[in-house]
Amino acid sequence: MRMLDQLPSPAEVVTTGFVPEEITRHRETVADVLARRDSRLLVVVGPCSVHDTDGALEYAHRLAEASRRFADDLVVVLRAYLEKPRTIAGWTGLVPDPTLDGKGDLASGVRIGRRFLDDAAATGLPLAYEFVDPFLAPYFADTISWGAIGARTVASQPHRQLASWLPMPVGMKNCVSGRLDTAVAAVRAAALPHVFPGAAADGRPRIQRSAGNPDAHLVLRGGPKPNHHAHAVADALDALTAAVLPHRLVVDASHGNSGKDHNRQPVVVADLADQISAGNDALAGVMIESYLSDGRQDIGSAPPRPDLSITDACLGWERTVPLLESLACANAVRRLSNPRKRPVPER
Repeated sequence: MRMLDQLPSPAEVVTTGFVPEEITRHRETVADVLARRDSRLLVVVGPCSVHDTDGALEYAHRLAEASRRFADDLVVVLRAYLEKPRTIAGWTGLVPDPTLDGKGDLASGVRIGRRFLDDAAATGLPLAYEFVDPFLAPYFADTISWGAIGARTVASQPHRQLASWLPMPVGMKNCVSGRLDTAVAAVRAAALPHVFPGAAADGRPRIQRSAGNPDAHLVLRGGPKPNHHAHAVADALDALTAAVLPHRLVVDASHGNSGKDHNRQPVVVADLADQISAGNDALAGVMIESYLSDGRQDIGSAPPRPDLSITDACLGWERTVPLLESLACANAVRRLSNPRKRPVPER
């Protein structure tokens, strides 16, 4: 067997480069925000997919500093995505392809990815992660405070079972088609206990028995047309009511809601800020694709720039901070108009 094909076990990769108690506190805070026990707004923000760990860590340090500024009204979570789902083909993320050339050195990828997550967690930020391959979850899950099941996998039974086992709130994105019913069903399925095959820390197959995830929730990411407007949000709440699920939503300002145009993300955020300031308490979170520099780049023969996304185009840092400020201001209006007891923000 080639060395390239020998995958280390989770126990060989998982380190203690962060404080587990801090991760637990982050998860509890995110769950409180989603349940509206905490009146702040969840904001999941960061690059579409990490391709350069040094650049992403520079972004993380900037975001950690900004998060302290807005801590009264925002719970800021770093988008630390290392796997990239694809409809057909393309770069599949830092873990499956760390050398960006299709060689598929997954063994190096899990080590590089784990080291990045440890370093990112050390900034004090909660981390967000999209779980694309369920087999890889044991390598990374203990660092993550908010998980996502994407639009291309939300109908998958293994992903729903995984979400039921994961020890953090998990957002279920609506399908690429824009339909909500599959994601609503996924929220219901993730809340139930399941028995399914998994891997132990030493890599051996084991039976996983989940208790169900009480913090699974719906994420609106748009489809052929956006679903961030007030009427679409109302339709989503009606769907949750029909399924006897709590009224809690996260809305993605990118993907179908921006028409895959990063320049439209501020328009989407402005609309969501208006709904929040008008008092819509079911809007618990917003997602933004953001990185150091504005736009994107293709992978060519030369090494890619570390500061520019190689997947979806992102808003640059200078354009991101005003969006955080606008969301904080909107949530302050909502909070002050509907005061509630809430935890003291972590600083």
